[in-house]
Amino acid sequence: MPREPAAHLPTPITWNPAPDHHCAAPMPVLPSGPGISWVTLPDGTRTLAYTHPTPTMAAPAAAPPAAVPAWAKTTALLAPTIGGGIGAAGIGISYAAPGVLAMAEALWALIALIAAGTLAPLLLRTGRAAGRGTAPVQHITQNITASGVFGRASGTLNNR
Repeated sequence: MPREPAAHLPTPITWNPAPDHHCAAPMPVLPSGPGISWVTLPDGTRTLAYTHPTPTMAAPAAAPPAAVPAWAKTTALLAPTIGGGIGAAGIGISYAAPGVLAMAEALWALIALIAAGTLAPLLLRTGRAAGRGTAPVQHITQNITASGVFGRASGTLNNR
């Protein structure tokens, strides 16, 4: 025997207890949840049953996510590498700091030595000149000549 599809009855059934009832009225069983409603079977019996919900419009399919650009992938891969390099450099500098400070002090000492070597002759020359007045500066020249590979060298000394 073919069955008819279950029909949904939109009108709810109300329950009215008898007025002479002295105890609490039992609660009627009402449909609860989606897809549960009162249906009438082919033999006329009304009962609660699961029904097929009415088809709703499907949500439009979401567009596929855009591909991640190559520059973003490269940046994401390089970020930990660069951060690790900066961290390693910081650790290296912290280990090298005492040596760097010592080298800086040595560099200042070298600068002071060069300055003293450059300024010492000027200071000595002005100090000697002040002690003896305005004496002329003497120039000594020497000329040396030699003939041949094993020849004897001879020279002249000029005092002016």
